[in-house]
Amino acid sequence: MSCPAPASAATHIGASARSFGILSTFPPTECGIATFSAALAAGVIANGGTVDVVRCGATPPLEDVSVLGTLAPHHPRGSPGAIDVLNGTDVAIIQHEYGLYGGLDGVEILDTMAGIIVPTIIVAHTVVSSPTPNQRYVLEQACEEADAVVVMTETGRTRLTTCFDVESSKVVVIPHGAATPPAVSPAPKPGPREQAPRVLTWGLLGPGKGIEWAIDAMAELADLRPLPHYVIAGATHPKVLAHSGQSYRQMLVQRAASCAAAADISFDDTYRDLASLTDLIRSADLVVLPYDSTDQVTSGVLVDAVAAGRPVVSTAFPHAVELLVSGAGLVVPQGDSAALAAAIRSVLTDPDLAASMAAEARRLAPDLSWTAVARRYDELAGHLLAGRQPTRP
Repeated sequence: MSCPAPASAATHIGASARSFGILSTFPPTECGIATFSAALAAGVIANGGTVDVVRCGATPPLEDVSVLGTLAPHHPRGSPGAIDVLNGTDVAIIQHEYGLYGGLDGVEILDTMAGIIVPTIIVAHTVVSSPTPNQRYVLEQACEEADAVVVMTETGRTRLTTCFDVESSKVVVIPHGAATPPAVSPAPKPGPREQAPRVLTWGLLGPGKGIEWAIDAMAELADLRPLPHYVIAGATHPKVLAHSGQSYRQMLVQRAASCAAAADISFDDTYRDLASLTDLIRSADLVVLPYDSTDQVTSGVLVDAVAAGRPVVSTAFPHAVELLVSGAGLVVPQGDSAALAAAIRSVLTDPDLAASMAAEARRLAPDLSWTAVARRYDELAGHLLAGRQPTRP
């Protein structure tokens, strides 16, 4: 069965009765796109719509009553009825990531999309600046098949329309939603600081997260009183665990243990539901995103930090450069522990700077809620449906 709209949704101002099909990984799979799709589905339902999900991969649906089909690799038409599930909705939303579907760079998604006859929105989670020829082919063909293409930043739009042959009129920017509830009021004004300020990095761990540079940065702050405490929260990414075990985490633990800030760095791999994750983020005085990537055009962790009203220090990956430009955070070069240390020091030692960053984050927060983001998808769906009358099989 599909996810029904809540009973109160019918009376919600602006509520939509539209139905959406989502093709994606989905919980309990642990990955950012699964989390994204589940949150988008919840936002659609909160706005009065319904959602049917076709899950990518061989993971069984378990208790997910919204999962109506499975699309396994090398079976691009999916399990019996999987394409029919999507065609039985008003609009299909296809999550795109190169490693999500079968074949080289996920090329099998093209066979799947060829069978979808309702209006289709493709969500491009990764838009690289220097694609391989096959990456270019797959994404260009998927965008050609779709009625609309969603990217989550202006950087994504620019890359897609300049590095790829994609019709610019199809491309729409809808931001990544925040799992954490928007922060709408300031935290209580702190008195004289007696407890150690908390610096936080969280998310699934793996090479490229750049946490080693943040550990080195903390070692450069040994003169601060009280000493800041750095919390690194999150389990190892399942794909990293399967490929190389805990080697990255072990390297981080050893690096932390041997640095001058060893007593003030802790690791926490506790599983957290949304409420406990929200509490964790809001307990932080500062969120640090030390990612190595120069290609990352979307980050759910970044959006959650801003939505929670936390000041952010981040490396200069594209989403951070774009979202933090108005003052919610400081941006530093990748792989530069000295620059990270200087930025962290600035926030922790200048209460006015920290307060202004938090205030700007709170200003941005309401537009980042999943309900607001889902409403944007619903508006886009309305435009597509107005443009053509879908034919149901």
